Amino acid sequence: MGWLQSILQWVEALDSMILALVGSAWIIPILILLATIDGFFPPVPSESIVIAVAALTAAGSGPPFWLLIPAAALGAFLGDQIAFTIGRKIPVARIPFLNSGRGAELVAKANATIFRRPAPLLIAGRFIPGGRVAVNVSAGAMGFPRRRFIEIDVVASILWAVYSTILGVAAGAYLGSRPLLSVVVGVALGVLMGILIDRVAAWREGRLSKKEAPDDHGQDEGRGK
Repeated sequence: MGWLQSILQWVEALDSMILALVGSAWIIPILILLATIDGFFPPVPSESIVIAVAALTAAGSGPPFWLLIPAAALGAFLGDQIAFTIGRKIPVARIPFLNSGRGAELVAKANATIFRRPAPLLIAGRFIPGGRVAVNVSAGAMGFPRRRFIEIDVVASILWAVYSTILGVAAGAYLGSRPLLSVVVGVALGVLMGILIDRVAAWREGRLSKKEAPDDHGQDEGRGK
């Protein structure tokens, strides 16, 4: 049960920080900073911060949505550009959390599909736990065109900001009179949605791989003739 205690402690610390800052002018700059750092350092919980702040906004104590959504999207975009640049400058094998386990799997998937299906990969990767960094770093390492990356990333960042805000609003709307609980529920919803999207993406990738396999085999036979 040690992991559960750690999660509860983390959520309690997150609640305290957000509630302390939510009425401050610093909440938007801090949100942008955290979303940026999360682009290349996954332990920073930018999505959880956006969801929590949105839940408090829905409850009537947070910053307006017209500031929250653009700030979250801007931070996400800046973080992605840094991750892309890291991929250009540093070999992926030297990045600890991308050279083993789940990170290595995501990198391999990104390397295999980045030029064939860049938009679905880059957009879906943002919503998968750990996928954001792996996909964006791989795009840079593989020499994917930065201009095209920027075009797709603008859409991905806006979608992510809206998605995270909606989760927070949903929690805040139902639990507006209990702001701490709305933050916890909103963060939990974000985690569950991330896991669900990960499973759906893996299922879809498996189906596409099966469809493409016969074509590749047929092309090999044709070249053999």
